[in-house]
Amino acid sequence: MSIEQTNTVPELDFNTPAQRRLRQARMLKDKLAASSIAIGGISVILAVVMIFFYLLYEVAPLFRSAEVAPWGGEQEVSYAVPGTGSTLYLAVEEQAEIGFRVSDAGEMIFFDTTSGQVRLTEQLALPEGVEITSFSLLSEASQTFAFGLSDGSAKVIKHNYKASYPNGQRVLTPELVYPVGEAPLQVADGPIQHLAINGNSDEWALIAQSGSTLSELSLEMTENFLTGEVEIEESRRNLPSFSNAPNKLVMTPDHRWLLASLPQGKIGVMTLGNEPEVSQLLEASKGNLTSFELLLGGNSLIIGDSKGRLSQWFFVRDDANEYQLTHIRDFDHHASDITNLTTEQRRKGIITLSADGMLNIYNSTANRQVLSEPLFDGAADAIALAPRANALLVQHGDRLSFWHVDNEHPEISWSAYWEKVWYEGYEEPEYTWQSSASNNDFEPKYSLMPLAFGTLKAAFYAMLLATPLAICGAIYTAYFMVPAMRRKVKPFIELMEALPTVILGFLAGLWLAPFMEANLAGIFVCLLVIPIAIVLFGFTWNNMPNKIRFLIPEGWDAALLVPVVILATWLGLGLAGPVEEAFFGGHMPTWLSNEVGIPYDQRNAMVVGIAMGFAVIPTIFSITEDAIFAVPKHLSYGSLALGATAWQTLTRVVLPTASPGIFSALMIGMGRAVGETMIVLMATGNTPIMDVNIFEGMRTLAANIAVEMPESEVGSTHYRTLFLAAFVLFLFTFCVNTLAEGIRQHLRKKYGSL
Repeated sequence: MSIEQTNTVPELDFNTPAQRRLRQARMLKDKLAASSIAIGGISVILAVVMIFFYLLYEVAPLFRSAEVAPWGGEQEVSYAVPGTGSTLYLAVEEQAEIGFRVSDAGEMIFFDTTSGQVRLTEQLALPEGVEITSFSLLSEASQTFAFGLSDGSAKVIKHNYKASYPNGQRVLTPELVYPVGEAPLQVADGPIQHLAINGNSDEWALIAQSGSTLSELSLEMTENFLTGEVEIEESRRNLPSFSNAPNKLVMTPDHRWLLASLPQGKIGVMTLGNEPEVSQLLEASKGNLTSFELLLGGNSLIIGDSKGRLSQWFFVRDDANEYQLTHIRDFDHHASDITNLTTEQRRKGIITLSADGMLNIYNSTANRQVLSEPLFDGAADAIALAPRANALLVQHGDRLSFWHVDNEHPEISWSAYWEKVWYEGYEEPEYTWQSSASNNDFEPKYSLMPLAFGTLKAAFYAMLLATPLAICGAIYTAYFMVPAMRRKVKPFIELMEALPTVILGFLAGLWLAPFMEANLAGIFVCLLVIPIAIVLFGFTWNNMPNKIRFLIPEGWDAALLVPVVILATWLGLGLAGPVEEAFFGGHMPTWLSNEVGIPYDQRNAMVVGIAMGFAVIPTIFSITEDAIFAVPKHLSYGSLALGATAWQTLTRVVLPTASPGIFSALMIGMGRAVGETMIVLMATGNTPIMDVNIFEGMRTLAANIAVEMPESEVGSTHYRTLFLAAFVLFLFTFCVNTLAEGIRQHLRKKYGSL
């Protein structure tokens, strides 16, 4: 064989058709993979952006300004006032199709709101020589009013509307009904100058001012179950007089107080009961009171005066546990006489017209002026708001005009969401969330502060438990544990993350919470006994003879801590009984409540911290362990070779290098804790309170959305407020994650050169 044949190397041809096809296939796969990854990333970003804008779309209407415009569009709907005489009362029915007017001539007229065409007219039947001397409205929502007559009698009437559907078309038929009968009720001995009325289907009360005398007529109505006849039992009494003759009288729905508008801007309060007495005389204004009305529910008094001041008053308990009429708030109003005032029938809204024709709409809960817009050149004679607050009927001179009102969410303002609000019946301003109640005159309370506080409180206690356990466990597993043991421990801990949170919440609420209440002292004893037991066992094991220590394979001695922890827990719980008897009177929760004044709720933040911490630990542990294990070994070996101890290498080399990953683990764990729903929902009392007490519950934003979204009306204020809660949660998570990413990049840049 020749030398040339011996040194011949076979030539490789990389340009064969097969190789070209292989390269083309690889290039195609690379492009497909890159495109798929890019599309996936862009899709995630688009999904997040779309969620953001959808939440914003649902929330934006909450802060839209109110508007008022002619009912028919740009052209004003105006027509002559039907009937004769001066208007005593003006109203609009539910569908805003029929208006109702009562005049001082006793005419009661139903008419079309858009054309003024009269539908029905009735004349008040009066004895000869008897005149109308006063008028009183029970409330806008009740549609019930009363005439006070010159002979000391009164008539109670209600305007009502029946709906029928002939040929599939809705037809409204107005009617007048007499709740206490058509016969006049004798209330006073002389002409009734002012009248206050209050009642329901069973009991009625009428208070009349005649000269200097105040008289009360009470009616108790009983229906005979056999004949169906209604028997009326009457009782009369005289009441003490106010210091000055009142300009107007109103009675609270509970028949507890009589409020009087007095001259020189004063308010008189009479406590009704077995022994009526004038309990308060207050100066409400430097001018004269021009408006004096009860807000929806009859708990608040709304006062307008000749100085253009509009204020709200309601009863508050004082230090002596007595109710006192208290000035709560003033509303922004320009300095012009308030000549007309009416209230909404289903919300805490107030509508005023000033002497200069300025229309103003307010909401008492939000302490907000929703609208201020000029409507006429001068004062109006009467105003009426439809029950749905979407239509306004105004009499200006001898003309009626009909207006459309767009005011969907007046009870919302930033102060109502994030500041303390003084709600009706409360002794002071508070943060409160209570979105619904059983009565129709309920004042919604939409403070987001208790929910935001509860979210942070739950996350804090969960992270307080999870952070040290997860990070310390990850450090030991990644840096000190032998590989064979690590391969068993790490998957077991990560498997914990697969547990459904609803199961954890179920166990926390039905087993852990009662267990902790029954063994509260034992829990705290265990917190002391377990660390001491671990330290003592470590010291003892380290000083054992080598022949005993070497019985356990190197690196597996940490497994001996498992029975130590179990025995220490058993010992701690066993010591709970003697400890409670010796220091806590036999029951620690009762001792905390009675002796220390710390309320104890069975489902509290401590239960949530343990249950939610258990759910967060696998997330933090897994990411932290991977970050520490991924630190290049040559850094550790180099540090050890230079004489550093294992602990010094860990704290000065390994942990700084792994700090970006550890920080990311904490932020992801915190995000999990903030957004957790089921554990918080089932393991707490789910009460929206602001209390740092670890033994009290809370309600989080996520849990509140889960509980109340199914029962909220689509498009309502409640519905959009829940979306706002979701928007706040989204922004909080986004801001925290953005900040965390910035810190992570800073740590990576700082320690990346190691």
